[in-house]
Amino acid sequence: MSVGLVTSAALCGALVGAAAPAVARRFAATPDLSAATAAWSASGWALVGAMVFAGLAAALGPDPALPAYLLVAGSGVVLAVIDLACLRLPDPLVGAAALGGAAGLGVAALAAGTPGRLAVALAGAALSFTGYVVLALLPGARLGFGDVKLAAALGLPLGWLGWSTLGLGMLLPHLLNGVVVLALLAARRVRRDTALPFGPALLAGAWLAVLLA
Repeated sequence: MSVGLVTSAALCGALVGAAAPAVARRFAATPDLSAATAAWSASGWALVGAMVFAGLAAALGPDPALPAYLLVAGSGVVLAVIDLACLRLPDPLVGAAALGGAAGLGVAALAAGTPGRLAVALAGAALSFTGYVVLALLPGARLGFGDVKLAAALGLPLGWLGWSTLGLGMLLPHLLNGVVVLALLAARRVRRDTALPFGPALLAGAWLAVLLA
């Protein structure tokens, strides 16, 4: 692990996180964000961005695929801000994450001379999409199709690291979300029928799966 690489990634992540609230406001569904003050704190998101980027740099090192993961992570930070504030995952940002990840991994595959690895990553995206479509269509499911699209976008970099990482990245979001929901219910902050965002759990689960790969 290169300390310089991790430090540089953390600084870039902090800048992305600090800018995330301003970028997110352009995609917000409501102009009144007073109820989501915590979700729109630039300093807090700067810390989140630094942690996310540093973790990826530490896990992947000077891998040619690292820029692709950072591109997806940058879009993911903005998506988390929006989903926490107004329960939306805008298609343009999810598309940017998917296209950025695909382009970055395509360059990495060419640089490493492993085009077959990109095919596995694409298969991972397709499998993640299919799995979350099934979950979204189950009776009583609270997954939106924004969540399904984000799961597909995240399936690409997860698939790049292998099937076990993909499986872990598909499982962890549900575990994380379950813990959060139980904690909120215990604290009487939400009711059983309260709509809650799932995008942050998807992103956090994917990030942890990469770190554990």
